[in-house]
Amino acid sequence: MLLHGDFATFDTNFAPSLTSAAAAPDQDLAVYLARRGIDVWGLDRRWTTAPKDGADFSDFAEMGVVQAVSDTGRALLFARSLRGLTGAGQDPLFLGGFSSGAQITYLYAAEETQKPPAQQHIKGIVPIDIYAKVAPEDEVSRQVACDAAAEERDLVAQGVVDSDNSAFFQPVAELAASAPADPSPFYDGYSNHEVFLGFVTQTYLFYEPKPKYHLIAGVFTDGAPSELRYAPEALINDWLAHSPPHQSLVEAADRDALWCGEAPLPLDDHLADITVPLFYLGAAGGFGDHGLYTTTVVGSTDVTTHVVRRLPADSEPEDFGHGDLLYAKDAPALAWEPLSQWLLAH
Repeated sequence: MLLHGDFATFDTNFAPSLTSAAAAPDQDLAVYLARRGIDVWGLDRRWTTAPKDGADFSDFAEMGVVQAVSDTGRALLFARSLRGLTGAGQDPLFLGGFSSGAQITYLYAAEETQKPPAQQHIKGIVPIDIYAKVAPEDEVSRQVACDAAAEERDLVAQGVVDSDNSAFFQPVAELAASAPADPSPFYDGYSNHEVFLGFVTQTYLFYEPKPKYHLIAGVFTDGAPSELRYAPEALINDWLAHSPPHQSLVEAADRDALWCGEAPLPLDDHLADITVPLFYLGAAGGFGDHGLYTTTVVGSTDVTTHVVRRLPADSEPEDFGHGDLLYAKDAPALAWEPLSQWLLAH
């Protein structure tokens, strides 16, 4: 069972050939795993279904991590039940996720430890490029999360529950494709294409959960990004352009609050109670090594970690990025093959 990340759906993260002409089925992680005999399921979080125009946000205030974790349990039960009805067996499933979906994966696995065995659905977890707990040496990152949680909670208290992806993610991509040389409406002095490249390759200028974090690795000329290093630009453009128009701000506030670790928290911390096998897949330019600490906090004894690093450590700002784990041309060889081998071995 795969859980998508922010500004995404199951399709745009794990089966992009369904939404982008720039992708082929062999560029889909879901297809890659299925072709190796692994039964793949997916769950879209509730906020992905809200239409761009005329959306009813009356239920967005309930779309926090508690609901996301509960929905994950329902999805796992549904998948196991349907597998049983079709003769595939009702064995527990591996639960994996990318980005915020990986954080939900950790949270679900932790909450499931508090349930009786008959209500437990997972046999292992695969968090892809995330941390569930910030390492002590990453205090700056923890404080970034604390500041973000405070700001987001303040907005929620004012009645703002929608994080509007149609206000930035979608138009940044659409304008970069339709009018790349035109001046950007978002940043004076930059073209639409320059803003797109800057956002995906220098994401830390907008959002920095770890130093020099970036969505996609870029090639830099005179200090400015000139092209993408490992992923097709058209595919990355479609990833952003097909973002769900709306997203729950309450969920974002909850997730940042959990990273911050200061009360009040939406869920108790049961990470140490997780004992199922764990495979952590990271990207050097994404969360990368900063996600390793969480794998030492859980109670699992069967832990495998694999961080994709293509450049020397001093070139990490240009190394394999967060989204490259899904979209880079060599992601199948560098990231998906180790993952599939681990799943098949377990």
